[in-house]
Amino acid sequence: MTDSYFYEPAKGHGLPHDPFNAIIGPRPIGWISSRGTDGSLNLAPYSFFNAFCYSPPIIGFSTTHAPKDSLRNARETREFAWNLVTRDLAEAMNLTCAPLPYGQDEFSHAGLTPVASRIIGAPRVAESPVSFECKVCDVIDLKGHDGRPALGWLVLAEVVAVHIAQHLLKDGIYDTFNSGVVMRAGGPTAYAAIGPESRFDMTRPSK
Repeated sequence: MTDSYFYEPAKGHGLPHDPFNAIIGPRPIGWISSRGTDGSLNLAPYSFFNAFCYSPPIIGFSTTHAPKDSLRNARETREFAWNLVTRDLAEAMNLTCAPLPYGQDEFSHAGLTPVASRIIGAPRVAESPVSFECKVCDVIDLKGHDGRPALGWLVLAEVVAVHIAQHLLKDGIYDTFNSGVVMRAGGPTAYAAIGPESRFDMTRPSK
């Protein structure tokens, strides 16, 4: 057995940067667009994001350290949109990380275009080739194993409408590897892009 670095998270990791995020990665980005009850728009990326159920389709994102505008809007309006981050949108996505005051529009700040959704009131990112319109199912205050509150809140939502650019459907199959999808990787600055060169295929065992 090779030597391993051991630590207990509650006692600190003792490293220059917390490796937890880097190990669970690369992680899909939850680029969440929402509208406040005052009509203001918000757009923010979340690296704690994923899909959790097929039927109905449920996705979720988690905000950590302190409640953020996306969480506030999701609680108040019970809806938001998810937008795919592609390589050509990565720099704009990064601009939407800026800690703007509540009510200040990240769409404008990043030079992006809000476009109306079909079912929900929150806008989508017009430049993104894939978007989900979502209605909130639950907002969970996360807790540790001992029941103490964690600095995290998980928003779970049902996908009620899907928008896919036609060029990403090849014979009716979504083309993940040519979508230019970007994911969050380890460390404070690292991202990854998935392309055709990274693909391999396996068939699931039948029994």
